[in-house]
Amino acid sequence: MGLYHSVQAVAGATGDGPIDWSAVADAAKGATDTGDLTVEKPERDGYATDVRDARDRVREVGELAFDLPETVEIQNRHHWIDANVATFSRVMEPIEQQAEYMPGIARVVNTGSMAVALSFLGNNVLGQYDPVLLADNDAHALYFVRPNINRVADQLNVERDRFRRWIAFHEVTHAAEFGAAPWLSDHLETAMEDAIDNLTDGNIDRTALGELDTTMTAVEGYAELLMDRAFDDAYDDLRRKVDQRRQGRGPIASLMRRLLGLGMKRQQYERGKAFFDTVADARGVAAAGRVWDSPDTLPTEDEIETPTLWIDRVDP
Repeated sequence: MGLYHSVQAVAGATGDGPIDWSAVADAAKGATDTGDLTVEKPERDGYATDVRDARDRVREVGELAFDLPETVEIQNRHHWIDANVATFSRVMEPIEQQAEYMPGIARVVNTGSMAVALSFLGNNVLGQYDPVLLADNDAHALYFVRPNINRVADQLNVERDRFRRWIAFHEVTHAAEFGAAPWLSDHLETAMEDAIDNLTDGNIDRTALGELDTTMTAVEGYAELLMDRAFDDAYDDLRRKVDQRRQGRGPIASLMRRLLGLGMKRQQYERGKAFFDTVADARGVAAAGRVWDSPDTLPTEDEIETPTLWIDRVDP
């Protein structure tokens, strides 16, 4: 399906809710090339080996007990869009249930905006650990968007196998966090539900949103720590090339990243990594993992900025 059909899908958005999710999926996929998913056995075995090795190394380095998600998928871009349409529609359902009848023009705008966002992300996401929040089950998932991994590896002039392995290690670190902290999914769900309830009441709870941002800073920062300490090969060149690629994006891509909050996510990486590097250097990687003991051992905003405060409080 081409761009014309994508626009047609948005224009034909129907229903009473603020977003027509079926039209979002059709439009996003219509504007996004599927990408090649011809995976021969050696490559498929390579993905499996990378994920298993990442699990074993992260268990060893972090001294964590966790299992991989039952769902580990090699996807094309349309597969990723379908999976995330399901996620977004589930997360936004509480807002949609409380929304009054939505005029057609507003629904078209909302549907188009979401389709543009998912198309952009579908063209750029390399891998994703999906904790499947606000679902009726605990079926977490791990996705690898093969066309994007191969394209970016070629753009960075690095071996595809090596780049794929680096991505696998990064995503498995997130599986380790949620596996080591069974309470984390419920904690995030509660924070999201509270934020949604306040929004539907016309209020913005900045304190709750700040706490959610601090939790996500810990999630991203700890993943960076484990990534650095567990990856079983040199990676400085990969980090340097990826950072250069981010800085070299064109104006449209840079604008989309700002609109989608991806700049904020980068700040979470950097602030969280600085916190955990300090803790790990002072007390060891296993001590840094004490943040996942309970919600009470998560760092506060002040502790993220001054890690010694967390060390003094928790004494890991």
